[in-house]
Amino acid sequence: MLSMSHLLIVLLIVLVLFGSRLPKVMGDLGRGIHNLREGLKGDEKKPDDQDKLN
Repeated sequence: MLSMSHLLIVLLIVLVLFGSRLPKVMGDLGRGIHNLREGLKGDEKKPDDQDKLN
């Protein structure tokens, strides 16, 4: 089992290796979540529009 010091060392290595790309990855993740939420809101509106047509 990993101790807290082992986890900190692994985290440090990951930050050193991927630190320069981390802001871009987080930005892409945020945009993806935003688009997902917008898409879910759009699906909720579609049945209402179809009821008005019928």
